[in-house]
Amino acid sequence: MDPTSLPETEPLAPTRAPVAALAPYPVLCDLDGVVWLSHSPIAGSVDAIARLRAAGHRVLFVTNNSASRIADQEATLAALGIPAGGDVLSSANAAALLIEPGERVMVCGGPGIVEAITARGAIAVEEGPYDVVMVGFHRTFDYEEMRRSSAAVRSGARLIGTNDDATYPTPDGPIPGGGSILAGIATASEVAPIVAGKPYGPMASLVRVVTGLDDLRHAVMVGDRPDTDGRFAQTLGCRYAHVWSGVTVAGTVVEPQPWIEGMNLAAIADQLLG
Repeated sequence: MDPTSLPETEPLAPTRAPVAALAPYPVLCDLDGVVWLSHSPIAGSVDAIARLRAAGHRVLFVTNNSASRIADQEATLAALGIPAGGDVLSSANAAALLIEPGERVMVCGGPGIVEAITARGAIAVEEGPYDVVMVGFHRTFDYEEMRRSSAAVRSGARLIGTNDDATYPTPDGPIPGGGSILAGIATASEVAPIVAGKPYGPMASLVRVVTGLDDLRHAVMVGDRPDTDGRFAQTLGCRYAHVWSGVTVAGTVVEPQPWIEGMNLAAIADQLLG
């Protein structure tokens, strides 16, 4: 199935049936702020994933992190005791669905983007002409990169963001995220970007292809950022479980309203498993 051929559909209303009444369903976990903070596991997350899998649920890791290669993220999870081969879906993979084989791409991001566009059959190039400027989180962003990328967009290249998260959670608090970099380039080029990651359609298409399910109303999206993870649950038509272990300050009014909430992934697993 070609993910780019999937039609846009109205989100389905998530079920309100009791958890125990449902057969095993996919549990989609954000990584940063849910499973770990800067690759340090959040208390109880490793055991929670093991318990969910033991109960028959497929656990997928749906992340807006486009900087790291998939194999690196799988290896980091494995080092924590979480087998993850084939279970990591990144916003770089979702963004790659928006380009065509053979297109020339200026990469304003990390090696995860280069990996994804190469797998798609496109080419990461240093010199123009460019068909696409693809932007994601990276720590080397500077004024010269903003100048070059905005000039490419003004010359006709499509501006694609892997995600528009304004911040990125760390143990020391939020830092500027890929969305902040994307906003600078979009402002400089005066072009609205196309965004691929959560909560947008390309990432939803990727989830449907990987799970093999068009109807995900019984699935659960576990996240720490309602404007990203909560809205992504709406895009998929699934249930949203909110954790307070990431960027959202405990006690904040969460919109969209979560189906369930807990201090961390362990608390969510407790509720899902009854």
